[in-house]
Amino acid sequence: MLNLPNTITILRILSIPAFVICLLYGYSLSALLLFVGAGVTDALDGFIARVFNQKTILGSYLDPIADKLLLTAAFIGLAILGIIPSWLTVIVITRDIIILMGILILVLTSHRVEMNPTFISKSTTTFQLVTIICALLMPHMAIVRGLLSFLIWVTTLLTCASGFHYIYIGSKLFNEKGG
Repeated sequence: MLNLPNTITILRILSIPAFVICLLYGYSLSALLLFVGAGVTDALDGFIARVFNQKTILGSYLDPIADKLLLTAAFIGLAILGIIPSWLTVIVITRDIIILMGILILVLTSHRVEMNPTFISKSTTTFQLVTIICALLMPHMAIVRGLLSFLIWVTTLLTCASGFHYIYIGSKLFNEKGG
């Protein structure tokens, strides 16, 4: 069902190419504004869906897909530009691929999968977002350079911990139901 929250989510997905183009062509302030705008629309569509009882199955899939597409595009773009280390991008994307493969295996083996982000996963996403925002701010505020180095390491540790946590959860689910 295409309602207002789902429409906002689709617009967020459609803004990703504009974000990447701004990022790659050096329009870092525009890229920052698009990225922050995407974050605001993410909160807005969730708020509207909850408050006005407009949650849909489509939205439950589209929203995390939109988030992952934006984060992946940002990490790849920032790595290409040398603003963040490529190895961090590889870790972030590898974690997401492992999670997707785990879900696929569970679904293909007739296991019921509920998408409930854990505290560590939410913390990971928060640090990934803050790392990207800090990286986008760097051309405008030299003071964030030291903070960015710190955020890169915290994001790395949380991303790895979250990935291992999801592997543990997936293995437990698989083994509990006779995989």
